Order: sequence, then C-alpha cells, then structure tokens
Amino acid sequence: MAITQNDPQKLLILGCGDIGQRLAQQLAPRGYRIVGVRRSPQADLPHLQYQIADVTRAGAIDHILAQHPDVIVISMTPDERSDAGYALAYVHTCRQLLVALERTRQQPRLLVFVSSTGVYTQQDGSWVDESSPTEPTHFSGRRLLEAEQLISQSGFPHCIVRPSGIYGPGRYRLIEQVRQQQASPSQHFTNRIHAEDVAGAISHLVEYSRHHPIATLYLASDMAPAPMADVVHWLAGQMEIRDPFSVNTSHERSNKRINNQRLLNSGFKFRYPDYRQGYAELLHNLGF
Repeated sequence: MAITQNDPQKLLILGCGDIGQRLAQQLAPRGYRIVGVRRSPQADLPHLQYQIADVTRAGAIDHILAQHPDVIVISMTPDERSDAGYALAYVHTCRQLLVALERTRQQPRLLVFVSSTGVYTQQDGSWVDESSPTEPTHFSGRRLLEAEQLISQSGFPHCIVRPSGIYGPGRYRLIEQVRQQQASPSQHFTNRIHAEDVAGAISHLVEYSRHHPIATLYLASDMAPAPMADVVHWLAGQMEIRDPFSVNTSHERSNKRINNQRLLNSGFKFRYPDYRQGYAELLHNLGF
C-alpha cells in the first residue's frame, strides 16, 4: 500500500545523542512520532520520547520494536576510541538489532545507518564518491565498514549515510586547537559538515524515501573540501590569533575530497554549504 503524507510515521533512533536530537527536531513537525534509545536517563523533549536500553544486549530492545517503528536510525557513539569500543558500538549494535528484528518479525520500511567517510583512506587528494574503493587501515574505518556490511546484507530496505568530519555546537576541537596555537599546518584536504546538516541529510532521505526510490549509500559533506592549513588560517583570522600552527600536531590520516553530488541530486540543500558559514556562526556564539 502506498504511503501518503498523512500516514503517521514512527521513528526509532538508536544511540540518540546530539545528531538524534537534531533529527527528531526536524522530523517531528512532519508528523513523526519519535522514540530515542539511550543507556542513560534523559528527560523527554516535546518532540522526543526517550527509552532506556543497552542496544548491545540481546533482547534489550524487543519491547521497543514491538511498537512497530517504520524507520530505524542507528547513530551510535563509542564509549572509547578503541577497536573494542567501535566493535561494540557499531558491529554488535547492528548485529543485535538485526537479530531482534527477525525475532520480533518486524519489517521497518527503512534502516538508516550513520557511518563515516573514515572508511576511505585515499592519500592523493583525489575526489571520492559512493563508488570509490574502501580500504580502511585504521580500526575505526574497519569496524564501521563491518557494521555497514551487516546492514547492507540484511535484506531489509536500508540507507547508509557517511558524514565527513562533524562540527557544530559542543564540537569545538579545531577551534580549541587554533586558540591554543596547536593546529596542524597540513596541506591534506579536510572535509567537514555541520551537525545540523548531518541531521538535515538524514531527515531529507527519510522523507524522500517515502515517495521516491533512494540509493543505499550517500556521502554527506559540505561544498568546500579544503587543505587543513587553509581552514586553520581562516579560523585564526576570525579569532585574531597570529600563529595558530604547531609542527608537532599530527596530520590528517587521509587526503581526499568528498563528492556530495548524489545527495545534492536527491534535492538536499545545505544550511551551511561551507566551513566559513558554519564556523562563523559558532565563533559569533562563542564571542569571537
């Protein structure tokens, strides 16, 4: 049966942190009833009901799946930056979800897995798109790719979204490096996307999929890949810091430019098309 715009949609967000909250805020006005799953207590928001569960434990979300979600978004954050941490947050979560869906005989219309462009490790500054080879050498990329494969081979309708480096409120790592004059002078390309646009891309694809066929993979990155040194130099100028660089700072692990054309072709429009617009608002809010 065709989905109409007036059909109430149930959205389940596993690992409902900052991106999940932004996603809920964008989709609630469109009539979605949204449940966010966390391991720690969190007060409900007007547009978002929380439920407490450890999605890595067998059977932990069976009662939540019994509410028959139409769309499930997996947006996890590892407790620690280690191979074990990534395996638990991503691989084990996806495996337990798929087992639970089979066990409870649920058939959501869409699974969305939030991955990362960290699965690419090109070193030559080349453009990367959805067809580019993924040969991650770091544990983070390998575990994300392993989780992606579980979703893509599950038989459920799905969409994998690979955001590039996320920045935004509360994500001030590069700003702090510039302020402390510990930023990298690397000429390697860096790719960025504002947290609001990550949520916007997911929201757009969830809605788009109600009426159009969508691809199973999208790269989400803004319109302005740039050498890290250029981004740092621009930030330093806005913050009136004369020498933001440190030769002891580690460089980017890869050197690539993310092609977002597939996402643009679906009709998505960025709120922050480049790092200048996104960081300018952040810096203003921080008093610079």
